Amino acid sequence: MDTLNLLKKYNVAAPRYTSYPTVPFWETDRFDEAQWLLSVKNTFADYQNEGISLYIHLPFCESLCTYCGCNTRITKNHQVEEPYLDAVLKEWDMYLQVLGNKPKIRELHLGGGTPTFFSAHNLKKLINGIMCNCEPATDAEFSFEAHPDNTTEAHLTTLFNLGFKRLSLGIQDFDPKVQLMINRFQTPVQVAEITALARKIGYTSLNFDLIYGLPFQTAEGLSETLQEVIRINPDRIAFYSYAHVPWLKPGQRRYTEKDLPQSEAKFALYQLGKDALLAAGYDDIGMDHFARKHDNLYLAAQQNNLHRNFMGYTHQHTQLLIGLGVSAISDSYTAFAQNVKTVEAYLEAINNGQFAIEKGHILSRKDLKIRRHIRNIMCDGKSLFLDGIPKPAYYKLATLIDDGLISVSENQLKVNPAGKPFLRNICMAFDERLWAKTPDCQMFSYAI
Repeated sequence: MDTLNLLKKYNVAAPRYTSYPTVPFWETDRFDEAQWLLSVKNTFADYQNEGISLYIHLPFCESLCTYCGCNTRITKNHQVEEPYLDAVLKEWDMYLQVLGNKPKIRELHLGGGTPTFFSAHNLKKLINGIMCNCEPATDAEFSFEAHPDNTTEAHLTTLFNLGFKRLSLGIQDFDPKVQLMINRFQTPVQVAEITALARKIGYTSLNFDLIYGLPFQTAEGLSETLQEVIRINPDRIAFYSYAHVPWLKPGQRRYTEKDLPQSEAKFALYQLGKDALLAAGYDDIGMDHFARKHDNLYLAAQQNNLHRNFMGYTHQHTQLLIGLGVSAISDSYTAFAQNVKTVEAYLEAINNGQFAIEKGHILSRKDLKIRRHIRNIMCDGKSLFLDGIPKPAYYKLATLIDDGLISVSENQLKVNPAGKPFLRNICMAFDERLWAKTPDCQMFSYAI
């Protein structure tokens, strides 16, 4: 079957599998805060030497990007910065009391929202507050997301001096027609200048986010964007499919489905982007990620050391990930927890000395087993089943086998090169919670 027909066939709503079980299938009624904190304490005690990962959600943006699916708060009032950061540091202190001993930070990521909404001074206050009771691991990696329109030399210099060596710039598309519809404006000149400045300061890994399937996006416009991006030459590129969910994100009602490239047109944009990046020397890591051969993400993929968590693909692997801030998700490996989704509820809980956890899930033994296989498939392109592949999953894999996307022996599944774009579909075959409860509405974005 040719690529276009495969894309059509497998373009179904599918989880991105940054966790298993996925958030809609968490058993929230069987979760309580005491269990969660015990799992954090136990995982930290068992894996203390490897260090932990921290994700800090900084939700504020000055304007709404209409395509965005993240948890954001739109404001031009920068007086919100200090109260929010004070709460994040209080939450961190509460987790430090649970951990008991001084942790090593192996991975720290600032996401959003727009982390560079915050002043360089306040970001310095945040990071110093985080690190005053812990220390970086010898191989620590600190990274942050940035908007090209408001990232200053002060941001770059301050964060670099605090240990940050990697940053991600949200580009999406340089086409003015697309930018007008998504309310996201930056020029190639701006991006090139920020990239050059970051490299001059000493940043070693720069990622650009690009999206295909945006309103009024055309092959010609995307091709020009790709040419500019390749000329600027970031170390990594995330090339995502736009997820149209106006029932969840009302900002997407600025346009309608009629304004979006559909079916074959969207598939053509995906293929255009992938072909251009491969021709430019980027390697397909999997799940929309591409990297230069010197980048740690590529090296980890080659050495079967890739890891995947709520922050996406990473070359760092820790059992414990603590998420701080509104809507942030934490992972102790045996349990998940997510904070409340509004700034007001978050601030109220933390300032009253309470964790701001809204929901979570305690993983069963079967969950842990399935989670391991899904991680192996997503990161290594293969997984070994000591007890053989479960028959229900095998039946669901049959079509994937027939189409040449995977190879299966009695005890092993291996993703073929043709199957790389379909990792989400392959993992769905093992998602027992998805089988057991077919959703009555669309919960996930389409695979392509």
